[in-house]
Amino acid sequence: MPESEITRRTLFAAAAALTAAKAAAQSVQPAAGFVDILRPPDGVTAFLENERAPLVRTGPRWAGKGVSVEAEPRGAEIPIRIEASQAPLMRVHLRWRVRVPLTWRVLNEQWERSYGDLEWRGLLGERVLPWYFLAFDGHATHGYGVATGGNSFAFWQADPDGISLWLDVRNGGGPVRLGDRVLEAATVRTHRGAPGQSAFESARQFCRLLCPKPRLAAAPTYGANNWYYAYGRNCSAAEILRDSDILQELSPSSANRPFMVIDDGWQPTNTSGPWDRGNAAFPDMAKLAADMKNRGVRPGIWTRPLYTTASIPESARLRGSGRRDGITIDPTIPEMTDLIRQDTRRVASWGYELIKHDYSSFDLTGRWGFAMGAELTDAGWHFADRAKTTAEITLAFYRTIREAAGSAQVIGCNTFGHLGAGLFELQRIGDDTSGRDFHRTRRMGVNTLAFRAPQHNTFFGADADCVPITPEVPWDLSARWLDLVARSGTPLFVSADPRTLDAEVKGALRKALAAAARPQPVAEPLDWMETTTPGRWRIQGGIVEYDWYGPDGGTPFPK
Repeated sequence: MPESEITRRTLFAAAAALTAAKAAAQSVQPAAGFVDILRPPDGVTAFLENERAPLVRTGPRWAGKGVSVEAEPRGAEIPIRIEASQAPLMRVHLRWRVRVPLTWRVLNEQWERSYGDLEWRGLLGERVLPWYFLAFDGHATHGYGVATGGNSFAFWQADPDGISLWLDVRNGGGPVRLGDRVLEAATVRTHRGAPGQSAFESARQFCRLLCPKPRLAAAPTYGANNWYYAYGRNCSAAEILRDSDILQELSPSSANRPFMVIDDGWQPTNTSGPWDRGNAAFPDMAKLAADMKNRGVRPGIWTRPLYTTASIPESARLRGSGRRDGITIDPTIPEMTDLIRQDTRRVASWGYELIKHDYSSFDLTGRWGFAMGAELTDAGWHFADRAKTTAEITLAFYRTIREAAGSAQVIGCNTFGHLGAGLFELQRIGDDTSGRDFHRTRRMGVNTLAFRAPQHNTFFGADADCVPITPEVPWDLSARWLDLVARSGTPLFVSADPRTLDAEVKGALRKALAAAARPQPVAEPLDWMETTTPGRWRIQGGIVEYDWYGPDGGTPFPK
């Protein structure tokens, strides 16, 4: 039987079997606002390559079929430790049998960027809740999650009869070979909200608990990016210097200088490496960085470290799970780790002070976040080093970039934010906005800013993506998005086509960049339990309302 079919059957087989234990579950704890799971789970199941194995508890351990799991509370958390020296382990399922209030409203997270899919919903047992979730009981908002930087991919499920935690410890799409080591798989933490406290502030408190040591920029991050009017085409060093002059002109004259980020299109091959030189339109990347600094802006640059057309051994390329072109690097091969390190150091040595690395969650799994679900990736493939989980491999890759970047700020895009927290100063938290269709900006940008703003300065600087200003997008709609991001307290990057810069637009940009350059309170969405694109916000103590649809509403047919 193929592993994908086993996955479909086994992921929810435990939930079906647990229905028979409903009466016992009801006797464990009466339904209440906060459901306490800081205790040993009531059941643990190991999923091997071709077998589902319920484990038996003996003292602090659950064991069987060559797998041992420890999940004992220590203070205010539950460290989960796994041993499987010979067993072909894929996943571990932990279940707390407890009455869950049917009145709960649940907010999900996403594996990497969000895709306009964050929202408060009623209890839905099959809903996959990556990393952590929030639960509003009508009076207070509670949190259930795993600490950032764990060595497994974790997701939750909540249904009327209990709460489940699933730990994906696979290597690619196959079993991990742990050998004799102990895997520190995850650390469970919970937060009991206070009645009367806003759900937003409770969410921020919980994020601080999940990530006690974020790596943050010394000053607010703001500036410009050329992507949404260039889209990697017809751009050059000369045009970047023109954009740098415009950005310098419109920015405040404070010590906190803006970033001018060169996005995809500077390297020899669009969307891929090599990363050792620019193309004909970008003949000298070090000189360009120096010229940008001389114009009063900080140089930033885009890379995709795991994807290259450079000549590398066939054995160093990842195959399977949607990778059809065979130019994705396997980061578990030491020579490829060295290449990633060298490429990142080179870019930093050219003088770029912000390094944006992109696509790694797709390059590592072969899936976009919206398609990952419970499976994350296709079955039937693995990394060269099969002794590590995919989460461990991802963390090692992120640490390589962090070390090689030196003093440069790092922003992850299409990366796993829950693993990058504590390593990267900035994180793109949502899918792309658009310089062609404002409805995409509303769906992606407004949604991710509202529902992931609690992560800002608790996990990293939360970048909801650029404010595109182009002839294709009505200025009145772009102006609203510009105003919200600029006053939200989160990073602001504008992507303004020079053709749009009349006196009105320039005036709005000066005001927005001046606001974004200063520390500000994080804006709070006030109607986020009623809509996926909040229009009522608390900003610096006042209430501001935005109409995101305009007179024509949302349309599935952009021009």
